[in-house]
Amino acid sequence: RKWHEQHAASGSAIAAEAIARIGVLYTIEAAASALTPDERLAYRQEHAVPVLSRLNCWLLELQQTVMGNSGTARALAYTLKRWDALTRYVQDGRYPIDNNLIENAIRPVALGRKNWLFAGSAQAGRRAAAIMSLLATAKANGIQPHAWLHDTLARLPTTLDRDIDQLLPLRTE
Repeated sequence: RKWHEQHAASGSAIAAEAIARIGVLYTIEAAASALTPDERLAYRQEHAVPVLSRLNCWLLELQQTVMGNSGTARALAYTLKRWDALTRYVQDGRYPIDNNLIENAIRPVALGRKNWLFAGSAQAGRRAAAIMSLLATAKANGIQPHAWLHDTLARLPTTLDRDIDQLLPLRTE
């Protein structure tokens, strides 16, 4: 994101190069999207790890030449500081390349933050957050939130405390 911001703000050639190099990783990820997690891990190891290695070397070289508090320097520092987290996805085929799914899930919460200041009480706010978390989890797991909520509310009165986890909107395959 920092590279996109820098490129949009200044048209930086360095930012454009960074975006292009990162784009290669997304192309690799698209090619691996239909694979099983184990196959995706092997594919990433073969294809993405060398690209990441070259990207890291390029960023470290840039670090020696880009100085000050420029947007490019900030994007570079941001990327290098978070390198381990940004590249963790190549260690497990289940990990996504980015956190877009989570960011999209919490966007409604962020957009409505001021509206929910008036939830009635702190306890009501916590309850609303819990419900929104469950609905976002259902959606993330390919479950229709309305259908899940309807089913759960119907089953809740007869569900024993020890079995309550069975009502969670988790896709089990």
